[in-house]
Amino acid sequence: MKYTQLGRTGLKVSRLVLGTMNFGPLTNEADSHTIMDAALDAGINFFDTANVYGWGENKGRTEEILGTWFAQGGDRRDKVVLATKVYGNMAATETAWPNHDRLSALNIRRAVEASLKRLQTDHIDLYQFHHIDRATPVEEIWQAVDTLIQQGKILYAGSSNFPGWKIAQTNETARRLGSYGLVSEQCLYNLVERRAEMEVIPAAQEYGLGVIPWSPLGGGLLGGAIRKEREGAGSPRTSGGRAGDALADPSLRARIQSYEDLLDKHGVDPGEAALAWLLTRPGVTGPIVGPRTADQLDSALRAVDLELSAEVLSGLDEIFPGPGPAPEAFAW
Repeated sequence: MKYTQLGRTGLKVSRLVLGTMNFGPLTNEADSHTIMDAALDAGINFFDTANVYGWGENKGRTEEILGTWFAQGGDRRDKVVLATKVYGNMAATETAWPNHDRLSALNIRRAVEASLKRLQTDHIDLYQFHHIDRATPVEEIWQAVDTLIQQGKILYAGSSNFPGWKIAQTNETARRLGSYGLVSEQCLYNLVERRAEMEVIPAAQEYGLGVIPWSPLGGGLLGGAIRKEREGAGSPRTSGGRAGDALADPSLRARIQSYEDLLDKHGVDPGEAALAWLLTRPGVTGPIVGPRTADQLDSALRAVDLELSAEVLSGLDEIFPGPGPAPEAFAW
């Protein structure tokens, strides 16, 4: 396994992040534990979850599965850089009692305590804001975060799904208050979806945030979707959550076909290529992989040592061109 610093911090993390969103809903507890053991054995030390994972009536279940894994001992907790998230409504129904979601100081305090209990640990290494909260002043958020850091319950704060302007606002406020600020941004970023390159990634680099891409395979589109469809393996889950919807777009389908043809020509697995491409991108700490099985984890691990040729990289940029330069690069 290869390691890098998490943004401007002194924290070393693996270049693959183990995403746990499938643990509980799609992968049972025993198999989830097996995958986490295999990930740790392979050197992955960065695990990502969220308080709402488990979904529906089972919100919090994923954190509980991590907690029972940590409780098995063997230095599991000591070896893992643990990241979770706060924001979502944790009520069993979608009608939350006031202050039981978002980023008020009250809910942050409540959510941390609940996550610590489910995770069976005394601290969270990276506590991430799952979405922006326009109703809560940034000063209030940092007051809550700094208190938790002083109490030893969290070590670092990160963001998820923040636009570039919010990263700037949040860290400028932290600077004014003498807080350390955000150290990472978890954003949607893959070959199909490159809009993060316009403002989010430049803002993250400017403020020293590590970039942690989620959905690195575009919900399955970049994992050999057309080949699997042809072989009868079923349609992919797209980032929109509807099987096959994305491939119904003729233009996108043509690009995915060109993508698979390019990689077939060079003997490269599509899913591994999509991960390897992200590992070449400036500012990227490591993509989040969410294996449902041990075989899927093995495929992701191979991507770490995969070196894409200049011809493949050039071909990928032709098929999936980026959104262009950030606004500040324009000549007026």
